[in-house]
Amino acid sequence: MGSFLNHEEVVAAEEFLREANDLSRFDCFLFDLDDTLYPRNSGLQDACRQNIEEFMVEKLGVDESVVGDLCNHLYKSHGTTMAGLQATGFEFDFDEFHNYVHGRLPYERLHPDHKLRDLLLSLPQKKIIFTNADKLHALRVLSKLELQDCFEDIISFETIMEHPGFELSIIQSESECRTNHLPQVICKPSLEAMRRAIDIAKVDPCRTLFFDDSVHNIVAGKNAGLHTVLVGSTTRYAGADYAIHSIHEVIESVGGMVEEDYAKYRQEILAN
Repeated sequence: MGSFLNHEEVVAAEEFLREANDLSRFDCFLFDLDDTLYPRNSGLQDACRQNIEEFMVEKLGVDESVVGDLCNHLYKSHGTTMAGLQATGFEFDFDEFHNYVHGRLPYERLHPDHKLRDLLLSLPQKKIIFTNADKLHALRVLSKLELQDCFEDIISFETIMEHPGFELSIIQSESECRTNHLPQVICKPSLEAMRRAIDIAKVDPCRTLFFDDSVHNIVAGKNAGLHTVLVGSTTRYAGADYAIHSIHEVIESVGGMVEEDYAKYRQEILAN
């Protein structure tokens, strides 16, 4: 038998769920960039992956026969290949990495998205980009999409790395990194990166909606106290408050999911 709810508790619960259907309860929308603001089938991230592998071979001396598997391993174990390379002792300049990987991308595959532009401009909330990429890449993507004036700020790789952080010290053992003069790469999906982004944006995580196409990043965002939307999937994995196939569905889908939750909750109340 379910627990008993009195009339006042039922009214309060229903009122909360009705208010939750209103996006105005959020003060800020925090958006990932790649594969979130544009579709995955653009091929841009495939080209990015190819450039990363070429960088590993040409600049770091990784054998071409193992570079694909190593790239996959580093990405899965460290969140980004760049973070994995640095953590396992490869020495390289961060700016050189970004210039090589992003500077040769086929940005012409991206096209203006006027529907998304209209949607973003219709939302009164503060809108901020939060990407693991460098700022120049973010500016190029937004320019191609014609969304460059839709966001108040861009939190990029440089922004996160320049933040003083919240950890008292970041120690890397010799087994994890053969160099100790390079700063540790801080990026999504680390909780530290999420905390830095929230601090930089000066937002209340409880009133911020975070959009990302990575399940790992979504989990990190949830752990940091953000409300989360997984983009590119209709399955709500652990950590995702909502799941939408496309960023264009934000208003309809987030509201619809809340309505679905409301219906289920009301059934539970009636069952009691």
